Amino acid sequence: MRKLLYIFLFSLLWQGCKEKKPVVTEYVSPAPQFCEDSAYAYVAAQCAFGPRVMNTAAHDSCGDYIAQKFSSFGATVYDQYADSKLYDGTAIKMRNIIAAFNPDAPARIIISGHWDSRPWADYDNDSAYHRTPIDGANDGASSIGVMLELARQLHQDAAEKGDSSFFALRPSLGIDFICWDAEDCGTPSFEAHGENHESTWCLGSQYWSGKHHVDGYTARYGINLDMVGNANSIFFRETISMLYAPSVVDKVWAAAHRIGYGKFFSYEDGGAVTDDHVQVNRSGIPCIDVIATDTNSGGFPVTWHTMNDNMKYISKETLKAVGQTMLEVMWTEQ
Repeated sequence: MRKLLYIFLFSLLWQGCKEKKPVVTEYVSPAPQFCEDSAYAYVAAQCAFGPRVMNTAAHDSCGDYIAQKFSSFGATVYDQYADSKLYDGTAIKMRNIIAAFNPDAPARIIISGHWDSRPWADYDNDSAYHRTPIDGANDGASSIGVMLELARQLHQDAAEKGDSSFFALRPSLGIDFICWDAEDCGTPSFEAHGENHESTWCLGSQYWSGKHHVDGYTARYGINLDMVGNANSIFFRETISMLYAPSVVDKVWAAAHRIGYGKFFSYEDGGAVTDDHVQVNRSGIPCIDVIATDTNSGGFPVTWHTMNDNMKYISKETLKAVGQTMLEVMWTEQ
């Protein structure tokens, strides 16, 4: 009888263990919600000035707008002015705009992107437009639109939370938003003749890599954003990023997957791209490139260096995916 009782009690215990299901806890991000409507409005505001081509009033006015917006969000703004030349010897006036949050903090993170637009629609299907400047809604303005919204979120967080805000909890951490100039004025395809003209691109970051905006400047890492606004965009792991900063790629891609944007951030490897992150890496700071591939064509977005790079093709969904991922990276940084 005692043996049967033991068997009965063991059976009950085993059943209870068998039926006990594991508790699945859904991840809750500590980051605020990125406002894609706000980012979209910042993209549109830049395009409203007209093409942001070097040595033009539209370029200069838009630069003032970007600097003023960052300043209104509480950033310390550094203007880095410099002279340079285009591929054909044309003299240009460049302006890198650096917006520093918590500027005295020793540990820093860079989030960057270029704010100029392409002087030539040299890949437009209609050759009549090949020497016409473009709006650069995706190729330029989208990155800055995301960065301005990130800055607004930092400012709002401080206003709402006071002593429990982002930087109050991370007093040794600073964020630098760097807006590169003269990235997109590299040798046009109708002048290239099949030659490699890498040095004619990314002139603003080339200058910064040799002369930082602050003496002795360094950062933990950088994330460069480029063409982050079009529909049908996907972000592969760019080759140079994987070579110089694989841990940063892992950090960003893991953040995107953790919060549900894995369809935008693919773990597949992409090609190597000449972009501003190359210059940041050359300056000794590990930096990655978050740059879009078109899901349909498998190449750069179909609006790339064409007259169609305008607000019509900007996707709030893509802006949200990139912006929310950046907030997740920022808010989980120790």
